[in-house]
Amino acid sequence: MFYMNAEFIAMLDYLERERGIKREILLEAVSNALLSASKKSVGASRDLRIDINRKTGEIRALANLVVVDQVANPQDEIELSKARKIKSDTNVGEIVEVEVTPKNFGRIAAQTAKQAMMQRIRQAEKEMIYEEFKDRAGEIVSGTVRRFDRSDVILDLGKFEAVMPQRERVAVEDYNVGDRLRAYVVAVDNGARGPEIIVSRSHPNFVRRLFELEVSEIADGTVEIRGIAREAGYRTKIAVWSANEKVDPVGACVGMRGSRVKNIVRELNNEKVDIIRWSSDPKEYVLEALKPAKVKNLVFDTEKKNVQISVDEDQLSLAIGKKGQNARLTSRLTGWEINIGKDTTATTVVEQKVAQAAQTLAGALPITEEQALALVKSGFTNLEGLRDADVQDLVDILAVDEAKAREIYDAVHRQEVVH
Repeated sequence: MFYMNAEFIAMLDYLERERGIKREILLEAVSNALLSASKKSVGASRDLRIDINRKTGEIRALANLVVVDQVANPQDEIELSKARKIKSDTNVGEIVEVEVTPKNFGRIAAQTAKQAMMQRIRQAEKEMIYEEFKDRAGEIVSGTVRRFDRSDVILDLGKFEAVMPQRERVAVEDYNVGDRLRAYVVAVDNGARGPEIIVSRSHPNFVRRLFELEVSEIADGTVEIRGIAREAGYRTKIAVWSANEKVDPVGACVGMRGSRVKNIVRELNNEKVDIIRWSSDPKEYVLEALKPAKVKNLVFDTEKKNVQISVDEDQLSLAIGKKGQNARLTSRLTGWEINIGKDTTATTVVEQKVAQAAQTLAGALPITEEQALALVKSGFTNLEGLRDADVQDLVDILAVDEAKAREIYDAVHRQEVVH
């Protein structure tokens, strides 16, 4: 037999107490490793097993041998006289358990046990990560940036590490080793290399969870988040609703003097957050989602699920947003394809009036419609106004010679006599 030293027993105690790894799990790993080592030393004995005393650390290699009169195969058989020293009433053909611990087993056992324990500790820790985190997908965790693996950020969560892949990073955020970060647990994968905790700061649900943590009315169900669309680092639109008519869902999310939304915006490094009131009426919902832009007209195509929106020219850039963000996020949030154009109604009316005035002048004077249009655009919209123009004005505006200008001038003044 062989005794593991006191350090081995102390290590088992420590790992069970501090790391939560059960002694039986480690002893089983050591036993299996020693069994492999014993087979190399003893040979493939019949029913070889390793017995470890969990309190004393005593280790024995045991094998079940067949009792025979004359031994032909020492690895499987034992002579009757030797068997009776172990069990006095044994007979030929019976099975006796015999200790077969090799003499040089101490050094091999110590090294093997250490390797087996380290390997099993790593495996146990991975299992614990998965057990602890498998139900935590969808939560927000806090961690410190430990290192970078190419473009991935490795976060230290205390006992465990999490990975924030490049696709889950916010493009406009810079991370440095030692930075304290909050992130959203996207998934806990139990892959070939063991469990991996995937976290994100760009996921739309990161903003959702921040609102749930910050706004008590969302946490208790008084206010519901009905939709969320996000371009991480730039802008988020979140649609909220309450079944309680006395509750203002937008006001609840904004908080007193904007305190609640300010905390969220600070966590998002000043990303713009639009909180809008959800509506079952598509027109109301789209109008709310496009705020602060003011819309002149909406035309819905329910078959194609798109909406044509008209705004005044001064509202166009606001409605579309920087790099098209406002329109794009509104489309994502509402589920309608958004097409925004400037309202041409007012322009059309003016153009019609100009054309009409030019037509009237062309009909009354010896000029073409193009010349009449040039006069109207210069401010001479009717015959009465043209009375104030002299011959030189007509030369300059119409690019004609003085004789033609005089002809037009005389015609204007003849019209005056008629009228």
